[in-house]
Amino acid sequence: MGALLYYLVVAPLSLFPLRVLYGISPIIYLTFCYLIPYRKKVIIQNLRTAFTHLNDKEIKGLTKKYYRFLAELILESVKNFRFSKKELLERIVLENPEELAQIEAIQKPIILVSSHFNNWEWLISAMGLWFKRPTYGIGMPLSAAFWDKKLTEKRERFGLKVVHAANYQHIFKQQDTVVLVLADQAPADAKKAYWTPFLGQETPVIFGPEYLANRYDCAVVYASVKIIKTGHYKVSLKVITKEAKEENYGAITEKHLALLTESIHHEPSRWLWSHKRWKRQKPTDLKQIMEQARADFHAKFRS
Repeated sequence: MGALLYYLVVAPLSLFPLRVLYGISPIIYLTFCYLIPYRKKVIIQNLRTAFTHLNDKEIKGLTKKYYRFLAELILESVKNFRFSKKELLERIVLENPEELAQIEAIQKPIILVSSHFNNWEWLISAMGLWFKRPTYGIGMPLSAAFWDKKLTEKRERFGLKVVHAANYQHIFKQQDTVVLVLADQAPADAKKAYWTPFLGQETPVIFGPEYLANRYDCAVVYASVKIIKTGHYKVSLKVITKEAKEENYGAITEKHLALLTESIHHEPSRWLWSHKRWKRQKPTDLKQIMEQARADFHAKFRS
């Protein structure tokens, strides 16, 4: 089924210019919003959780804006299967290339933290063109083997290599690697997550970037994707820390969450609201879990 969808729909559509594909966007929007509502309950619940100050009418309006964004994102992702280097670099540009030069000069591995905000797929593809260093992206494979293979091919065609989250250790043996982590997924285990207030809610978040930065002595950089106009984005790079081992427990995670929160408040419809953001139950013994996690962290990295 996946192969049929790709060869009969995705591959032919990817041949068209983006301006033509955007003409299909209203059809996708109407389908998702009205005909076959796509995860509407999840989206509305997430928005209500994050924006408690908004009334029902405002939540409904934000939901519609999200569907418009999602429709455009799908078509942009389809086109990304066929983008040339030139086309991609015209569509997603670095806002501060001088920062890139300074980051390249850091003599240690770099963890590039970002999120599922605006067009993260174009960010993944462009990384291999921006950085002179070897670039990697850590992620989990899709359950559908065909689509996992196709998406990996798309993401890797300009130099970045996709690494499974269970088999990443070898990439940190090189001192000049850049490793992208989209760190806004819901963690698999609430008891192993880092819990902190996020968008007004006590939220479990992935601690992976901070753990990796301390384990392999990495600098940490945040990549923020902003929209300029339809089909055009800019990426801003911001160094969170060059010395992870000098940061307090949780500081790196708190800093990149603060930057993500700022982005969401600026463009609230352009985060991936259709995933269950607050599906993990808060453990009853959370205080003890967090105290133990802090103690384990200090024993491992600060003793």
